[in-house]
Amino acid sequence: MSLDKTWYTEEWAGQGSAISLKIKDKVHDEQSPYQRIEIYETETFGTLMTLDGLVMVTDRDNFMYHEMMSHPALFTHPDPKRVLVIGGGDCGTLHEVLKHPSVELAEQVELDERVTRVAEKFFPELCESNNDSRARLHFADGIKWVADAKPGSYDVIIVDSTDPVGPAAGLFSETFYKNCLKALRPNGVVVGQSESPLFHADLIRSVQKSFKAAGFRDVATLFFPQCTYPSGWWSATMACKQGSVAQFRAQDSAAKGFATRYYNHEIHAAALARPEFLR
Repeated sequence: MSLDKTWYTEEWAGQGSAISLKIKDKVHDEQSPYQRIEIYETETFGTLMTLDGLVMVTDRDNFMYHEMMSHPALFTHPDPKRVLVIGGGDCGTLHEVLKHPSVELAEQVELDERVTRVAEKFFPELCESNNDSRARLHFADGIKWVADAKPGSYDVIIVDSTDPVGPAAGLFSETFYKNCLKALRPNGVVVGQSESPLFHADLIRSVQKSFKAAGFRDVATLFFPQCTYPSGWWSATMACKQGSVAQFRAQDSAAKGFATRYYNHEIHAAALARPEFLR
């Protein structure tokens, strides 16, 4: 059975599979200097943003990705004060970072300003911390930003990137990770999205190898569900300049009043468990 034009379908390249979402309307379509940005209203997943035809964020499931991209890294650091987000144009990760009271500065460096401006209109709940006094939005090349950063500028670097193709490919390189190491303070932590463990195991191995080659002391991958991304299962790979990835402030992450919808200290610990086929 083939689906008609009332469905948005993304084919997952080379995997013989796809995802389809029933749409009510397309409400925005523009070509930015970098990519095509489209916004749909769907029947069951709320608002959907796609970039160059690939799902980026939906109302229904974005919280899992944004929470797992931010909280494990920030709770692994003993006292995160200065945080850098590379990419993350929808601002959901920035919003989660700013839930941490220890954070004094959160800088977001996104290449395409139009992604953020469109998100501000169609995903206002993700952007509600953009005017926080601790937030700084920069529209620039994240690779160059990190390369130019003064040594010891940040406690945590979060690489909330698109797939490792085109301009984003450099965000998965040993050279970039070496620059992250330099930009981090002694207890620094870096985390980057690392695609599907089911579809992209070779990439995860490559990312781990590059982190270690760059000089990070300890590296581990976290696994979590993300139903609108390829395979419905996603990952983020985290590395520590000093200390162990397995050691995190579980008591702080379990504290009352820290509002999340997916992340908690038990999820954090479980996400570090490796499936047998990835050992």
